[in-house]
Amino acid sequence: MKYISTRDNSKEYSFEEVFIKGLADDGGLFVPKEVKKYSAQELESLSGLNYQDLAKKIIYPFIGDFMTVNELSDVVEKSYSVFRKDNAVDLIKVGDTKLLELFHGPTLAFKDIAMQLLGNFYEYYLKKNNKNINVIVATSGDTGAAAIDAIKGKKNMNIFVLHPHKKVSLVQRKLMSTVKEKNVFNIAIEGNFDDCQNLVKSMFADKKFSNSINMSGVNSINWARIIAQAVYYFYTYFKIRDDRPVNFSVPTGNFGDVYAGYLSKKMGLPINKLIVATNQNDILHRAISNGKYEAESVFETNSPSMDIQIASNFERLVYDLSDCDDNETQKIMTDIKEEGKYIIPKNKMEKIKRDFLSASMNEKEILDIIKEVYTKYDIILDPHSAIGFGALKKVNIDGNNIVLVTAHPCKFPDAIDKSIGIKPDLPDEIKYVMDEKENYDIISNNLSKTQKYIKEKIQ
Repeated sequence: MKYISTRDNSKEYSFEEVFIKGLADDGGLFVPKEVKKYSAQELESLSGLNYQDLAKKIIYPFIGDFMTVNELSDVVEKSYSVFRKDNAVDLIKVGDTKLLELFHGPTLAFKDIAMQLLGNFYEYYLKKNNKNINVIVATSGDTGAAAIDAIKGKKNMNIFVLHPHKKVSLVQRKLMSTVKEKNVFNIAIEGNFDDCQNLVKSMFADKKFSNSINMSGVNSINWARIIAQAVYYFYTYFKIRDDRPVNFSVPTGNFGDVYAGYLSKKMGLPINKLIVATNQNDILHRAISNGKYEAESVFETNSPSMDIQIASNFERLVYDLSDCDDNETQKIMTDIKEEGKYIIPKNKMEKIKRDFLSASMNEKEILDIIKEVYTKYDIILDPHSAIGFGALKKVNIDGNNIVLVTAHPCKFPDAIDKSIGIKPDLPDEIKYVMDEKENYDIISNNLSKTQKYIKEKIQ
């Protein structure tokens, strides 16, 4: 499979280039030149597979030039052997709704599902090519911990994680800052997540810097993460056996997780609607409901992983909506960068409505949903997953409705305590992090200072 950039589709890339680069040199995002579409018969042949075997089948067409079928099989088995569920994820019934639990990996968040795979992809690539690499990633809380766990201790690579200082939960920070391996570096940026993301993008754009350190990135824009996340949409769909339409409600800030669902639909999976569920930092809800993709101030909330205004993966949808016109996409993204907004035309809004619905939740509504679900079903949802549950109620759609449960509630004890007066315990295997010494450095929101810090650490 060949890949192109959303801002220049004249040049083709291999999966290896796409995986290692993360972001195209022109600033665009990588997308496949063509996507394999499964027939009903092919989907039926996949429907009885366990999670690991399904992952191998879904992922291989995207990466076939990178490793063999047997090599991918080994990587997938290794990646999901560290999960607490045999099939990596779990689907449970709550009233008329189903919850897809995605937090059974080592750092208790859905990011583990893709990140464990990426960590082993890196290990395979570096051993094969005898290279060194430096991964730089911005996190709003969960990506950083998942990336660190996947990369810590691996040879020939370092990982630098930028998180917004004092704007992630204590558990989220501890999962990052207590790791002792020498190839892990935590940076607390004095700003918000968008500031961290902008610093990473600027470092990628600085070719002299990025080439000098052999820089790579694992943020949600990395295509390898999208394909890894698509697998659980297929797996869940196959678990549901009746004729009602299937809808997924997806808590999302950067549009990556819900884009994986959109990709699955493009691959022929008969998903009805994808519900984009946001907190009050609701740029995606405004874009999908009324066509106004317009950045506003970022609010600090009880769901910090969604405290984002510019959703990086939205560019991939913009490219599709523009009929894969790279010049139009380039212009739209330039206008967004310069003016902070994009008013989506009516004909494109009609396309969006075919696949997406959306809703946003304010702080009170989120706490009320946590309380309601706990009172009715004795299940504690973290704030992000509560947004998915509440958004589903708001759009009021019939069918098989699945909420993506993206994190373990113990990662957000203050919000849970505020709602139901309980602080959920961490699973036994990671309780130790709360007593461990932390190690992170605080840096101002400054590109040159951040680059200087990274260069000094890798010398």
